[in-house]
Amino acid sequence: MTDTTAGQLRPAPISFDRGPVWFASLALAFGTIVIWQLVDLRQAALFFIGSLMGLTLYHASFGFTGGWRRMVVDGRGHAMRAQMLMIGVAALAFIPLLTLGNPFGQPLAGATAPVGVSVLLGAAMFGLGMQLGGGCGSGTLFTVGGGSSRMLVTLAFFIAGALLGTAHLPFWLTQPSLPAISLGASLGVPVALMVTLAGLASVALLTVFVERRRHGSLETFAAPSVHGWARLLRGPWPLVGAGLALAGLNVLTLLVAGHPWSITYGFGLWGAKIAQAVGVPVSSWEFWTWPAQAQALEASVLQDSTSVMDFGLILGAALAAGLAGKFAPKAALPLLSLIAAAIGGVLMGYGARLSFGCNIGALFSGIASGSVHGWLWFAAAFVGSLGGILLRPVFGLDGFKRK
Repeated sequence: MTDTTAGQLRPAPISFDRGPVWFASLALAFGTIVIWQLVDLRQAALFFIGSLMGLTLYHASFGFTGGWRRMVVDGRGHAMRAQMLMIGVAALAFIPLLTLGNPFGQPLAGATAPVGVSVLLGAAMFGLGMQLGGGCGSGTLFTVGGGSSRMLVTLAFFIAGALLGTAHLPFWLTQPSLPAISLGASLGVPVALMVTLAGLASVALLTVFVERRRHGSLETFAAPSVHGWARLLRGPWPLVGAGLALAGLNVLTLLVAGHPWSITYGFGLWGAKIAQAVGVPVSSWEFWTWPAQAQALEASVLQDSTSVMDFGLILGAALAAGLAGKFAPKAALPLLSLIAAAIGGVLMGYGARLSFGCNIGALFSGIASGSVHGWLWFAAAFVGSLGGILLRPVFGLDGFKRK
C-alpha cells in the first residue's frame, strides 16, 4: 500500500497496536527492575531472556503443535525440520558444556530424567492434549501473550492438570523405569554428539522423504513483503532463523540459570500456590514435601527461574503481537472448542508432570542435553498427537482435512 503526495509514491505508514506495545514495554521494564531488586540480577536476566523467546516464538509462529499436525495432515515438514535444526544446534553446545560440569564457576545440570512408564504415558497424554488444546507448552504461552482468549482457557486447565500431576507423580515414579541416561556421560562427547545429530537428521530426512513422495518437491515460500528493520520488528520471521535464535537463547539460559529452558514446572507451582491460598493443604502432598519443591512453594514465585521466564515469554509475545498489529482478543468462542481447550489443557498439564516436561523441557532441552528420556518423550508424544489430530473434528476443529 502506498500514499501519493505531490506525484510521488511513499510507503504507507507502519501501524501497530499502541496499547499492547506500551503496556508490554512498560511491564517488561518494570518487571526487570522489580525482579532485580527483589531477587537478583541473574533472575532479572532470565526474565529478559524469556521475553526474547516470546518475541521470537510469536514473530515466527514457532510451535510444535501446528508443525506436527501439518506434517501428518498435509505432508509438509518444513516446521519439523526447523525444530530438528534448533535441537541439533543447541546440542552442539549443551553436551560439551554439561560434560565439563562447571565451566564458568556455576554448576550446570542438563534436562535428564528417568526412562520409564511415567515418561511414556505422560508424553502420550501431552501429545494428545496439545492437539485438542491448540498449543504446546511454549505455544500456549506465546498465543496467550498474543491475545488469544481460547488459549487462556487452555492455560487455566493446563495449570490445573499440572497441579493434579504433582499429587500423583510419587505413585508414577514407583512404576517400572530405568534411571536417567545421559549420552554424554555414557558415550563421551564426540559419540554422544554423533548419535544425537544422526537421530535428528534421520527425522528431518524422513520428513523430506514423506513430503517429496506426497507432493513431488519440497515446499517453497514467497519472498516476504517487508524487509530490514520493519521485518525484524513486525515479522514474520523465518522458522529456521527463529529456531537458531531459540537454540542460542536456550544455551544462554543454561549458562545463566545453570539448567536449560523449561516451561511447565512453573504451571504446577502456580497451581499449588493458588490452591494453598484457598485452603487446599498442598504442602502436605508428598511432592511438595521434597526439599526443592517445599522451598519453591514457600518462596516468592519470582524466585523460581521457570516462572519468571514464563512471565517474560508472555510479555515478549504481547509486545510482538502489538508491533505486528495483530493483538486481537476474541471473546466469542464455540462451546465445543472451549471444551477441547479444557480437556487438552488438563492432559498437557498432567502429562507434562508425569513425563518431566513438555516440548521444551523434555523434548528440546532433553534431547539437546543428551538425555535418552527426551527421545522416548518425542516418540510417545508424536503418537499421542496422532490421536489428538483424529479427535479434533469431534470438537469442530480441523483434523485430517487437507487444506
